[in-house]
Amino acid sequence: MTTDLPAPAPGPQFNFAQHLLALNVGRATKSACIDDLGTLSYGQLDERVRRFGAALRGLGLKREERVLLLMQDGNDWPVAFLGAIFVGVVPVPVNTLLTADDYAYLLEHSRAQAAIVSGALLPALTAAMVKSDHEVHKVVVSRPAAPLHPSEVEFDAFWQAHAPLARPAATSPDDPGFWLYSSGSTGRPKGAVHSQANPYWTAELYGKGVLGLAESDICFSAAKLFFAYGLGNGLTFPMSVGATSIYMAERPTPEATFKRWTGGIGGVKPTVFFGAPTGYAGMLAHPSLPARDAVALRLASSAGEALPAELGERFQRHYGVDIVDGIGSTEMLHVFISNRPDRVRYGSTGWPVPGYDIELRGEDGRQVPDGEPGDLYIHGPSAAMMYWGNREKTRETFQGGWTKAGDKYVRNDDGSYTYSGRSDDMLKVSGIWVSPFEVEATLIQHPAVLEAAVIGVNDAEGLVKTRAYVVLKNGAAATEAELKAFVKDRLAPYKYPRSIEFVADLPKTATGKIQRFKLREIAQS
Repeated sequence: MTTDLPAPAPGPQFNFAQHLLALNVGRATKSACIDDLGTLSYGQLDERVRRFGAALRGLGLKREERVLLLMQDGNDWPVAFLGAIFVGVVPVPVNTLLTADDYAYLLEHSRAQAAIVSGALLPALTAAMVKSDHEVHKVVVSRPAAPLHPSEVEFDAFWQAHAPLARPAATSPDDPGFWLYSSGSTGRPKGAVHSQANPYWTAELYGKGVLGLAESDICFSAAKLFFAYGLGNGLTFPMSVGATSIYMAERPTPEATFKRWTGGIGGVKPTVFFGAPTGYAGMLAHPSLPARDAVALRLASSAGEALPAELGERFQRHYGVDIVDGIGSTEMLHVFISNRPDRVRYGSTGWPVPGYDIELRGEDGRQVPDGEPGDLYIHGPSAAMMYWGNREKTRETFQGGWTKAGDKYVRNDDGSYTYSGRSDDMLKVSGIWVSPFEVEATLIQHPAVLEAAVIGVNDAEGLVKTRAYVVLKNGAAATEAELKAFVKDRLAPYKYPRSIEFVADLPKTATGKIQRFKLREIAQS
């Protein structure tokens, strides 16, 4: 097991926000981030982080109390996130694609004392607060789309009313820094508590150590900042080396991505792009795919789902740049197994990131030999501390210094690792976890549906899509479009089944349990 990490450990007093500000104190005029509305320099970021932290203190928020971040990517995002961390308040970034019911649960579970929200998302948050018994004391609205309620305050007015703080909270590396929510098999998300030091370790070991990011880079991530993957790509990695980030509030469609690749925002072109396989497939198939000489890419990264070899090879042929594929998780904060910019084995996830140890274990808990699939366990310095308020899942996932990923892998002869599937029935669709049970439970609420089972099937590009097998009640009728719309109305839109097959019955065991493996066999035949 690794004992000597390839980077110095933080000292006994460590505040991650202060760490980033100190690293960039000599870059006051350099662009830290660029969004559709303008540029924020490192000097401006420093001042606003300190002022925003002071404003949170002005609300009476205390160390380790939570503040919800329901924000689209933009220049206000790092101000809010780092401003909270600076004063020891714990920011809780959440998915911007959820429903009001989801946000009501997240407010109650996190016990957030304040919420910071983008104007476009304020209606969803307002509906959530009506549904929830938990009281949020103040709502700070970034770029409001309509006049604000007296209980709400505009983002810039919030931080501008306070002088910048000279010193951060005297936090330690092991103090809670922020939470990230990870979906579970029941559909209820789990709050992974990350320490102040965890983003330091991922930036040192992966951002610098593997990707080799530099001050001259311009980073653009299709994965949003509320994801663990996007948070590293768009904030902690570039700011750890003094690079510049491009932020995009809209969905990462091929057209929106290409606009930024070719300098359509602020005249700058990204040198490093972070995406997911589904996004790469959509871009490579798009008629407006930019030519090689129209972009400035020197590096492309992928995570979130297994990258089919053919996608990586096509991208390399077109741009002369390899896609560096890896695997990370919300629990480990970022990538812990990865290919290298100078060493890519398409079809595999690559090699352990220095500083992380990997074990593949069988059902007996012992390591499996090379070539045989086993459950993936990771030991490394960026593991979350726990799932908040969920002792059972904490014990199941975080085991004596090791983190159980929930994935099955095979170790190859050259020490690389190849994805072999999930240890449970969870599905990774377009880089986001989807619980089959949650989708099934929603489908059977339709008056025409008797039973439903959801599995993942590979499309023509080798990417996982959800398929529902549905049994209708005797004499009832429903169409595929109708059921898809029914699910979209009740769950986050990305969870709807991409295809639906109507069947007379579902394969089951003698005890009545659905045999999903038989449905997978049917789908593959």
